[in-house]
Amino acid sequence: MHHWLDVPAAQNCPQILVTVAKVVGSGPREAGAKMRVTSQHSFDTIGGGHLELRAIEIARQMLALPDDSLAAQRRLERFPLGPALGQCCGGVVHLAFERLTDERNLSEIRQRLNLGQDSWRLLALDAADAVALFDQSASQLSGAQLAAPLLAQLTKTIQTTFATQGTQLLLDANGQRYLLDACLADTPHLMLFGAGHVGAAIVRALAELPCRITWVDEREDMFPAVLPRNVTVEATDSPEALIDCAPAGVSFLVLTHSHLLDQHLTDHILRRNDFAWFGLIGSHTKRMQFEHRLRERGVTPASLERMVCPIGLPGIRGKQPAVIAASIAAQLLQVWEQLEQDRQAQQQAQQQAQPPQSAQNIQPPEQPPTSPPNQTQTQIQTQLAEHSPAAPNQDALAACH
Repeated sequence: MHHWLDVPAAQNCPQILVTVAKVVGSGPREAGAKMRVTSQHSFDTIGGGHLELRAIEIARQMLALPDDSLAAQRRLERFPLGPALGQCCGGVVHLAFERLTDERNLSEIRQRLNLGQDSWRLLALDAADAVALFDQSASQLSGAQLAAPLLAQLTKTIQTTFATQGTQLLLDANGQRYLLDACLADTPHLMLFGAGHVGAAIVRALAELPCRITWVDEREDMFPAVLPRNVTVEATDSPEALIDCAPAGVSFLVLTHSHLLDQHLTDHILRRNDFAWFGLIGSHTKRMQFEHRLRERGVTPASLERMVCPIGLPGIRGKQPAVIAASIAAQLLQVWEQLEQDRQAQQQAQQQAQPPQSAQNIQPPEQPPTSPPNQTQTQIQTQLAEHSPAAPNQDALAACH
């Protein structure tokens, strides 16, 4: 979802867009997560906690500066979550701050997304250059003209690995920093745990289909040297951290080499309530064993009902990896198609049920001011409890000037 694009960047309501530019280690949100900040309100979330409070504070400092200064337009900050902010994630998060001024650029991205077309924004962080916009073939659509070396670097990045890596930071030959920001049309996201024969066959089966795959295994040598364009790998010995940080609406598929690891990952997945689908490879006997053990660990019956095990389409009994993969791929396509139909039906119902309202009749919710850096722990906890990020609201932004 691209909530940050839902509200125009009105001149009478200055706004800062905060983007998670890079995450090293564990972080509360993935690279590309965004929030918008005005002088009175914030919309969406980059993960909450002290990191988000500090980001809001910096954004409002930028809004207080003269519009024509670079410090009011662009900024990149690095946050060690453990030492600096006391958050348990323990990783390092880089945040990009951008004053939103070019409504034509945002409108073009919205139009392309509505047509199912991917776009990439290139934002100069050390200069107030116009945002450059590119399509999936790295053809420039609008924005500042790039120097040839940077354009070549950008083209290679977009056309090779970038589509699976999302938002990232780039450095040109002169040491200038850029944010390359993916604005990808909504496609299903699968987190696949296990790089064995079946896992590899599933990746091959889904390689040309409209989905994104995060392929996870602790054994780095199990991944092939050449990957499909829609696949990114995570070689990690802490796969549960990826589950905890995965975006809402993701699908999980677990088929590792270890029953103990399968159970551990299943436990983490079922403690979330915002995933689209979860499949676990195995027999009915394996399902019964897992249900018994997980009930003892406090997993609710309702959560256990969401676990699909065995997986694959009924009636396909072949045991060859390619056959299993074809069956699971077909099942995933059915699931994703139904989810998309449900989403469209829900969106249509909401539009029909909501009468048009005037912005003047709606009062924006009160937002507590950000406390100064030397606030006490009690003040921080109180502010965290009160701060509840939400999707952008047209009326709140219309009234914030």
